[in-house]
Amino acid sequence: MPDDPIIRVENLTAGYDDYVLMQDVNFTVARGEVFVILGGSGSGKSTLLKHMIGLYQPMSGHVFIDGDDIVTAEGDARNAILRKIGVMYQSGALFGSMTLLENVRLPLEEYTALDEQEMDFLARTKLELVGLESFCGHMPAELSGGMQKRAAIARAMVLDPSILFLDEPSAGLDPITSATLDQLILRLAKSLHITFVIVTHELASIYTVADRVVMLDKGKKGIIAEGDPKRLRDESANPLVRQFFRREAEAEAA
Repeated sequence: MPDDPIIRVENLTAGYDDYVLMQDVNFTVARGEVFVILGGSGSGKSTLLKHMIGLYQPMSGHVFIDGDDIVTAEGDARNAILRKIGVMYQSGALFGSMTLLENVRLPLEEYTALDEQEMDFLARTKLELVGLESFCGHMPAELSGGMQKRAAIARAMVLDPSILFLDEPSAGLDPITSATLDQLILRLAKSLHITFVIVTHELASIYTVADRVVMLDKGKKGIIAEGDPKRLRDESANPLVRQFFRREAEAEAA
């Protein structure tokens, strides 16, 4: 585990009403790491991400972002933490009535006092980073699914966060578009030294981008594996973990 993690999740217990989805979850994320949260359906991947970005309040436990606890922070202290993170949701969540440029500059309008020219410049710069500088005036409906995901990443980056959270970035994309998005993530992580936290179950993407993973399990209500995905595939003592990483079907009942 890293000595100076940018994210530290401590004894996190999460659920709904009296139902516990995950219990006493602990892990860290290193600075500059591409970190993947994975697991089967219903294991709590997206729920964990939403706790890490402060959308959900846990039953108990803490999430430290660069040393500050997002669970207990309020007011200006909480806003300061949120400025350090950017989020791309599964659908992309672009506003259909706005151009790409207007979508990307929206956080600048919300959180800065920059003038129109400065906001446009920064938004164009981020769209250029994801290869969409020539589509500034296009509406989201005019773009492919992969382009919408890239535009959503540009918007998530516009406030220059230290950490980018991506929820199922490859969902709904064909294999070539998904592979292109993987390469974009690697390039941004390397060139901008951004820490990525990605929720996905796409094995090809996991093997391509992940420095380290944690695997959640619904039955165990927590983490059942942590480490390099290729080593977990080849060396894990847990048959569930090997089965997941090798994409093997469940054994049929006799």
